[in-house]
Amino acid sequence: MPSQNGRTIVVTGTGGLGFHDALALARAGGDVIIAGRNPRKGSDAVARIRQSVKHANVSFEPVDLADLASVAAFGQRLRDSRERIDTLINNAAVMTPPQRQTTTDGFELQFGTNYLGHFALTAHLLPLLRRGQDARVITLSSVAARGNATINFDDLQAEKAYRPMPVYAQSKLACLMFALELQRRGDEAGWGLMSIAAHPGISRTDLLHNAPGRYSAQGLLRSILWFLFQPAAQGALPTLFAATSPEARGGRYYGPDRFSETRGYPGEAAIPAAAREFHVARRLWDVSETLANVDFAAAAATPLNANSSGSSLAAEA
Repeated sequence: MPSQNGRTIVVTGTGGLGFHDALALARAGGDVIIAGRNPRKGSDAVARIRQSVKHANVSFEPVDLADLASVAAFGQRLRDSRERIDTLINNAAVMTPPQRQTTTDGFELQFGTNYLGHFALTAHLLPLLRRGQDARVITLSSVAARGNATINFDDLQAEKAYRPMPVYAQSKLACLMFALELQRRGDEAGWGLMSIAAHPGISRTDLLHNAPGRYSAQGLLRSILWFLFQPAAQGALPTLFAATSPEARGGRYYGPDRFSETRGYPGEAAIPAAAREFHVARRLWDVSETLANVDFAAAAATPLNANSSGSSLAAEA
């Protein structure tokens, strides 16, 4: 990994892949901000990194991706306190809660957290990213995004029918489409950043323990057949490659290179046909700006020294 000295990096998620991202980036000299919902877990992650990396430059900032006001407030705090952000890693996720749940704003929890929260976060941090040095936005997708995953505009919030895995797959397909569309729009508008998607294959994180539950069918599978899941540190490698490698390219998708992209070392991942439907990506972007009440064009034009608030980046009604 190239030295990350002088780079400011935001990673969402306090455990699993996010923790290993933050650990590796701090070890490489980065100024790492771990962003998450739980202050206790965030403080613990910071302490663990400092135990492993002497003089690590790492801190925790609270943000709840399931609450758009929290996302806006986080963005405002960083715009008030930082000159730039060089790397944003949109990593945190919730996976397959057995019953439909909603975010603070009333969105289905997986779509609202995994995708829409990160969509809004990127908009709020765009003024800082535009000042970044070789700025990169890395958005985490999943092997679940391939196959039959679709964007169901007729029931985007799974109000008519909720099935945990298809809804999770939709959220991760949306993340992949966002990463690709952000690169296209950034190129057209001259935002000066690279947007890259990555996925961890099948890795030993706590996603299946946290949402379906440790004693659910999925949680038991994760516990009993743990050896089928590669270590979280290994699963983090495609993200770290996308975030740091001189060989990574904007608008690309990286994942493990072995066993149908379920494990291994970073390589270029296959982009599902559904993620290549540009008209769907454009529609999803427009719908998302409305739902999240953000406007990327306005955010890109926002000067950092303006006396702005989180609402300054909101889309006009």
